[in-house]
Amino acid sequence: MIAPTQCRKANAAALLARLKRDFLPGLREKHSQLRFEFEGQAKEAATTQQSMMWAMLVGMLGVFAILCFQFRSYLEPLTVMMAIPMALIGVIWGHWIMGIDFSMPSMLGYASLAGVVVNDSILLVLFLKAERDAGRDVLQACGLASRQRFRAILLTSLTTIAGLLPLLAERSLQAQVLIPLAISIAFGLMTSTVLVLAVIPCMYAILDDFGWVTTVSE
Repeated sequence: MIAPTQCRKANAAALLARLKRDFLPGLREKHSQLRFEFEGQAKEAATTQQSMMWAMLVGMLGVFAILCFQFRSYLEPLTVMMAIPMALIGVIWGHWIMGIDFSMPSMLGYASLAGVVVNDSILLVLFLKAERDAGRDVLQACGLASRQRFRAILLTSLTTIAGLLPLLAERSLQAQVLIPLAISIAFGLMTSTVLVLAVIPCMYAILDDFGWVTTVSE
């Protein structure tokens, strides 16, 4: 049983998870013919989560297809799209720092963020390919591209994060639904901005070592 002192503050998702973990297994052992179905909020949340995952997958495939046309390659777009999982690092840490559970609005914010973080990567890789097309070594091109795009990428991300700060600081009841979404975008963008400038050029250099990249003139 759940102690009364542990139930003073909880949400439906936490109570349902504890019910499935602590109570239902023992009930199934005693009554093996019982079947359980969760309706209402639990069912709607599962349906929404599944729909959102499919929508995000379709969106990422769409981004990949567009990048394939842009770069005329099937491997270079993967370098650009590395910014999407890198943003997830910031999303997770952001929720932990703010002390807020990862919820449906958080997932919605991350799905929206996926289309934003690739913009910086696209510009960085285009500058990098232009430097390579000018005849520079891949390591020189990586360094020049990161330095040339540093200010533009940093300022673009900072203005977006600054615009979300008032929402992150809001404590009204109406804002509680939107705060997880803002956390995903702000902290995910913060992390991806730093990692894009460092990791994307390294990934491009690795692909170049295998001869899997093309120059602009090709």
